[in-house]
Formats: sequence, C-alpha cells, structure tokens
Amino acid sequence: MAGYRDILFEVKDRIATLTVNLPESRNPISGLQTIEEIEDACRQVKLSDDVSVLIFTGAGRAFSAGGNIKNMKNRTESTQLAIKVVETQYRRGIQRIPMAIDALDVPVIAAVNGPAIGAGCDMAMMADIRIASTQAMFGETFLNLGLIPGDGGSWFLTRQIGYQRAAEMTFTGRLVTAQEALDIGMVMRVVEPEQLMPEVLKLAHTIADKPPLQLRLAKRLLKSAAQMSLRDFLDACALGNAVSHQTEDHKEGITAMIEKRTPVFKGK
Repeated sequence: MAGYRDILFEVKDRIATLTVNLPESRNPISGLQTIEEIEDACRQVKLSDDVSVLIFTGAGRAFSAGGNIKNMKNRTESTQLAIKVVETQYRRGIQRIPMAIDALDVPVIAAVNGPAIGAGCDMAMMADIRIASTQAMFGETFLNLGLIPGDGGSWFLTRQIGYQRAAEMTFTGRLVTAQEALDIGMVMRVVEPEQLMPEVLKLAHTIADKPPLQLRLAKRLLKSAAQMSLRDFLDACALGNAVSHQTEDHKEGITAMIEKRTPVFKGK
C-alpha cells in the first residue's frame, strides 16, 4: 500500500514506528481504511530484515478511542443488518488488527500517550511491552455500549492481568488510571508525557541492538510457551539454538564478551 492516510509509519535504526494519525477523532481504529493501513504496516515489519522492533502509539492527546461513536450511532439509526453480515464485518474488519499484530515475530512496544479505550485498550494489550504516560487511561468499555469485545480483547486482557481483574474491568466498564494500570500489571512503566517517547525509544534501541535472528526466535519461543508441552518446547529451544550456533552473530557475541566490548550484530 503506497502512502498512508490514517497512520504515520517510519523506520529508523531498525525501529519501526506506527502512529494512528486521526487526533481530531481520538485515533479510532475501527475504520476499514485505518485497519488496512495498520495491517499493511505490520506486514512490512514482518517481512523486513531491517526491522527489529515495532512501536505503536497515537497522535495528539489520545492513544486510541477504539471505535468511532458517531459512526456507531449512524449505523444503529439505519436499517439493522443481519447477524451474519455483522459477524462477517468483524472478521473482515477490526479482527484483522489482532491477527496482524499477533503474527509479528519482532517485539512490539505500545507507547500509550493518552486514553486507550475499548478497542484502543485491546490494541495496547496486544503489545509485548507497554509504557504509559501519566495521562493514559484504560477502559474495557464495550458493555457500556451494549457490545462485547469483538476484536478479541478478552483473549489478550486475561493473559496480561489475569482472569479476575480482566473480568472486573470488562463487567464494570470502568476506567483505569495509569497508576492503577501499573499496579495491576497492565503496563510496565509510567512516565511523564514529555518522557514517554524518549523512554520508549531508549528501550527500543536496547532491543534493536540485539542479534536480529535470535531476537525473533526468542519472541516466538515466548509466545509459544503457553501453548506447548514442555517436551515440545524444549525441542523448539534446541532447534533454535542449533541454528543460532551457526551464525556470525553468535561468534560476534562470544568474541565481544571475551574482548570486553559491545558486540556489533549484523543479522548474519
């Protein structure tokens, strides 16, 4: 997809940054154009050997309000669609985002600059690591609108904060402050707004300096751990290291440690 309308996307120093750029409507991610652009950017990251980390964030004061409430109102005032039609719209629409992010084998960092509501909250939970501004808020607010998390949010939220806390957030639809999000494990760190991107970039650079192949293998193993038996997991670890031992980056890591210098990994 050449050129983007709803997002900003750039790659620098092996770090890709995806910014939802609809600040006037608080960065909704439910529009088909936005979904396609996010999906396309994720595809570029996955297929590029020059990217080791993806950061996603929102332009302006919000991370993402999730759905566009005005569009929802217009839809409910029109003729009600058949159940099958709506089901298909979810599968061909918003559900493409969790599938695209989940398919990534590079680390993903969410820089939560402001409110992350509904699908916006869920998108933040899809990241491997979340760093939030003190102005961030989180809300699993679907029930407030007579809906459920149709984007798979419950799958991600329970894995991040456990069933009981995810249930309470979902059933009440209440908002969680940045500090509470830190306390319950929704985010790793909370910083002042002006420090958010410097803090995220510092972490991203640390990660991007690691050997690219082994970094992707490590993420795959982390994601596979919950679904695999110990025996199968150990087999995957053995195979991954068998491959790693043949790389120049492994040799560089050993040599740099012996020589007491910072290694320079090249993805070879």
